[in-house]
Amino acid sequence: MEASPVRRRPRCRRPRFLSSSDSPGVRAPRGRRTREVFTGIVEELGEITAVETLDDACRFRLRGPVVTEGAKHGDSIAVNGVCLTVVEHEGDEFTADVMAETLKRSSLGVLAVGSRVNLERPTAVGSRLGGHIVQGHVDGTGEILGREPSENWEIVRISLPAGLSRYVVEKGSITVDGISLTVVDAGSDFFTVSLIPTTLALTTLGIKQPGDPVNLEVDVIAKYVERMLGDRLTGEGAAR
Repeated sequence: MEASPVRRRPRCRRPRFLSSSDSPGVRAPRGRRTREVFTGIVEELGEITAVETLDDACRFRLRGPVVTEGAKHGDSIAVNGVCLTVVEHEGDEFTADVMAETLKRSSLGVLAVGSRVNLERPTAVGSRLGGHIVQGHVDGTGEILGREPSENWEIVRISLPAGLSRYVVEKGSITVDGISLTVVDAGSDFFTVSLIPTTLALTTLGIKQPGDPVNLEVDVIAKYVERMLGDRLTGEGAAR
């Protein structure tokens, strides 16, 4: 009796895996442009229910009962830290288009039907800032290097792309797959974070294993400080 062929889960074609911070961060597809921000406090663990590969993009259908409540066309939802725009919304599912540039510069290109993803809506004006300011513009991708479980928490070691290490400091903030986390240790090519049981249970970091990619966004305030100090040191700031 012949064995049934293994059916591969559909996923988007990813042109090339990049993890560079020297290029502009990944942005949402063109559409409504408002200054929306996230806080890195994941609202729910969603799921990819369908993947459609287009000529130069990819369309995901995602299930997320919490984030789809009241959602409409053009709204923003962060998916593993990438700000995407709602194209269609029906019931507890929504669709979002992901352009080729985003697939190259983030880990969204490895998602397939059944993949779990972190979901968050933009923070409302006047609401509490539970984590830190997160734009949803990925700066690069890292890789889970190791996990060190403990009785009440778990230490996760993540690789750090060249060019991002100067923005990552001990006890500073960093966004990993859309989760606002505090850096425990910071090296030239890695950093570690300590995860509490709630984070492990309610986000993708509870299920990702060594070798899995993650999206990284550094604290945007560090970028502004670097730019302003650089202008002062070069004298450009005085001319403005």
